[in-house]
Amino acid sequence: MAVENQFSTVGKILYVQVLMAALVASGFFMMGGWKYALSPVLGCGVALLPNGYFAFKIYLARHKHPQGILNAFYSGEAVKLILTAALFSIVLQISSVDFLTLLIGYLAVLSVFWFALFFWRD
Repeated sequence: MAVENQFSTVGKILYVQVLMAALVASGFFMMGGWKYALSPVLGCGVALLPNGYFAFKIYLARHKHPQGILNAFYSGEAVKLILTAALFSIVLQISSVDFLTLLIGYLAVLSVFWFALFFWRD
């Protein structure tokens, strides 16, 4: 009897992105405490929230006809880009945010998706 996979590929990627965010936050926390970890944690959040929205949008369209899925994909991607820009503009208003470590957190979470495209096979 075959065991059905509980998570879709998108779900797995989001899960690993959350793990990466926790790893980045832990690393920066151990190096300098919460004050030092704030910027990379915010960067991780700027990556995670729009990705989560996009994944949810596609999940809701999974039973639609192909054109409906395509429409959900394009509208989800557009909102994801707008949400990312809005989150960056909000986060960068915080005076204690260090842009370099914010970017490290952001890129660390996004790198999960980039590497998953090359190494993850269902």
